[in-house]
Amino acid sequence: MATTANHIAGSMAGGLPGTARRKERAAEVSLRARFGDARRVSDLLKAVAHESRLIILCALLEGSKAVSELEAILELRQPAVSQQLARLRGDRLVNTHRRGKMIYYSLADDDEVRKIVAFLCKMLKQDAGAGT
Repeated sequence: MATTANHIAGSMAGGLPGTARRKERAAEVSLRARFGDARRVSDLLKAVAHESRLIILCALLEGSKAVSELEAILELRQPAVSQQLARLRGDRLVNTHRRGKMIYYSLADDDEVRKIVAFLCKMLKQDAGAGT
């Protein structure tokens, strides 16, 4: 009798019978499949949620830049700029290449990322234009 009660309790976990729970899980999987890699998009949004990183990405949308150029644009010291660039490198949003002693950064070769960054930069420019 105790075994039957445990079986019934186990199948009712979460308030749903076993078949309903399986259908719910299948719907969750289907929902995840429909929205693809939500983590990738979430990570991108986290990366651009920081003001300095967003400005860096906007600057790189115009072309590759050396750290010293980004320092001037951001009006930040080199360690602060390098910290933000490291985060963007880790998120694979920027690429690096060397010219002599200088390291240049460019926006990653990902059309989706470029489109999102272009959209956000356009919003920034509109906001800046409205403030004048």
